[in-house]
Amino acid sequence: MDHHAGLRELLRGIEVFAGDDLPTFDPADTPATPDELFVTWLRGALAAGVREPHAMTLSTVDAEGHPDARVLILKMVDADGWQFAVHAESPKGRDLAGHPGAALTFYWPPLARQVRVRGPVAARPARQAAADFLARSPQARAEALLGAQSRPLGNLAERDRRAAESLDRVRHHPDLVAPEWTLYELRAERVEFWQGDAGRRHTRLAYLREADGWRRQLLWP
Repeated sequence: MDHHAGLRELLRGIEVFAGDDLPTFDPADTPATPDELFVTWLRGALAAGVREPHAMTLSTVDAEGHPDARVLILKMVDADGWQFAVHAESPKGRDLAGHPGAALTFYWPPLARQVRVRGPVAARPARQAAADFLARSPQARAEALLGAQSRPLGNLAERDRRAAESLDRVRHHPDLVAPEWTLYELRAERVEFWQGDAGRRHTRLAYLREADGWRRQLLWP
């Protein structure tokens, strides 16, 4: 059986920007800073029932210049930047240590909205990383304490055994913090907001950081 037979036609036939109730976006009616508009869009996605609207794709570059991407959860955003947490010994942690710059991508399909954020990253103070770690669920803390992310795994039974042992450790030591847990903040230099349209009249607005603040620029979609 050829699992790829007809795949091109299948993909081409999937409808995009469906529905006639997509939100409008007027670039002339936008705040002075991108973090304000982002929070408005994020709250809008949550109100619209978008699942996990705080999920984002984190893109990094490794020591050989190879790009990589994975989905993480946004921890905070304000005028200073976008925050996320990683284990320092994970591939993404090593990427950021060697090349302290990243890109974030948010996509909310029901609203046909995308936000792209790019800029340098810097670690927040250790006390903030510890507070973030302790705010995680016991299961999430247990997983991080293993420090084995992306390493070869022999079998699923090994995973379950070590996860159970780590969870038991967390339950006995609830204040335990993984010292490698790092809270990063991305200081945006460029933020793009993209609103899709069923008629392909997409709207794209970029915020560009300059010495005296932010400049807004319409872009061809």
